[in-house]
Amino acid sequence: MRFMQSDRALLERYLPGLDAALAARPLAELESPNSLAIGLFREAGGPALLVPAANAGLGADPLDAVRVQRAIGSRCPSLAVATTMHHFSVASLIEAARTGTGLEGLLLEAIATDPLLVASGFAEGRTHQSILRPTIRAEHREGRIVLNGSKKPCSLSRSMDLLTASVMISDDDGRRRLGVAIVPTASEGISVRPFWHTSVLAGAESDEVVLSDVSLDPRMVVMTDAADDQLDRVHLIGFLWFELLMTASYLGVASGLVERVLEQGKGTAVERAAMATELRAAMLALESVARAMADEDRTEAILADALMARYAAQDTIARITPTALAALGGMSFISSDEGTYLASAASALAFHPPARGQMADPLCDFLNGHTLRIGTEHQATPQQTETHTPTPHTTSPAADGSAIPRRKQGETAPNPDAASPPTPAPAPSPHPAPTTP
Repeated sequence: MRFMQSDRALLERYLPGLDAALAARPLAELESPNSLAIGLFREAGGPALLVPAANAGLGADPLDAVRVQRAIGSRCPSLAVATTMHHFSVASLIEAARTGTGLEGLLLEAIATDPLLVASGFAEGRTHQSILRPTIRAEHREGRIVLNGSKKPCSLSRSMDLLTASVMISDDDGRRRLGVAIVPTASEGISVRPFWHTSVLAGAESDEVVLSDVSLDPRMVVMTDAADDQLDRVHLIGFLWFELLMTASYLGVASGLVERVLEQGKGTAVERAAMATELRAAMLALESVARAMADEDRTEAILADALMARYAAQDTIARITPTALAALGGMSFISSDEGTYLASAASALAFHPPARGQMADPLCDFLNGHTLRIGTEHQATPQQTETHTPTPHTTSPAADGSAIPRRKQGETAPNPDAASPPTPAPAPSPHPAPTTP
């Protein structure tokens, strides 16, 4: 089938064997809390996708990255969502390396060659809370920086090798500033607790990561220039990558649903063509932003375009998923959970920050000539619940260039409650998940 063919061919070129490995496994198995999908991604070299070739990576550009992410989303929604958090973190580190000390390059090489997975611990999504305001506390203590708090949900929580977290801490001049900490998950004081209690996207490993008196070398916490609602360049790049890759992931999920309609010849030709046309148009809009990232300076204007493309994609998904389910018919609904699962998972794009309502005034202000604001609290309404925020990184590896320790195969972060991951419901709900990783 020509539908999705080019994106999957690109996935095969970058990560040989991954598409076939995912296609060979049942969707329910891939989406379960004990899914092997993240391990398959690591084995295929996925962590290196955005790492520059100069740092032993695969060096995918923005256009190829969104296409690869769509292909993954069509096979395994949880994997696409979880790996988006890794990819944008890497992209932000690349931006930081442009003006950094050079040690960032060592970390990028370690990510590509070991390979390492990077989880994100940015501000928790809560109604009325700025998405740039940290929930993890940091303080100076006896020449170290000590972190306390938790992030929930946190994708890749059981497979991560590194955790990055936003913190508010005093700089050398005593000013309170936003910083980004990078924490090896082998550090004492990190644990994982069950949090994700829905079967939708359970394979993304989005549980709670707890930090209890985690002690860091101060060089592992880097101050940024971000204000409460305005982004510095590294944060801007991080948010831009996040919106692009997450939108591509969910368009991939919707594509997986429509692919089933096309393969089975369900519905009318007019309906099938309309669904494919809407998906293609949404993807073309996203690819246009990706091309602009490659060809132009990455400014807030491109971020505004990315947000608009993302919100338009949400509308596309909301229109085509019920049409696809209706086309598949009642017998499909009775005989398999896959259609309802994909429809539910695809709709979760709307729950990622920043919500459309939260950004309405900032986007209008931007179009009227003002600076683009992100994360302002007064825009939110009680219906706009944020759930997972990207973590741009501006930090370096250990000053001595030592490798970041990685957990052994199958080993997870310690769990103080010794509790097992939440068990999914027997069948996924046809409604959107209340939160997203």
